[in-house]
Amino acid sequence: MNQDYVVQILYQGINLTLLLSLPAVGVGLLVGFLISLFQAVTQIQEQTLTFVPKVVSVMLTIAFTSPWMISMIVDFTNTLWSAIPNMAR
Repeated sequence: MNQDYVVQILYQGINLTLLLSLPAVGVGLLVGFLISLFQAVTQIQEQTLTFVPKVVSVMLTIAFTSPWMISMIVDFTNTLWSAIPNMAR
């Protein structure tokens, strides 16, 4: 196994991590922005108002995207396991 192969595996792993976290982070960012906009318009400055909707929206996003996330992780894992015999060369 050479250095280029290890770098390629790390690159694919980091890309997969970013791709899988994008929906949850994006929804959390959007909900946080909308709540901040609502707070600015109504002048309600309650800190707990942002916490619950963001947590609920991120959990729902993870629940809806979990089949896709699991299939991506399983594909990546299968690719790594199938490459093990070629690593000894």
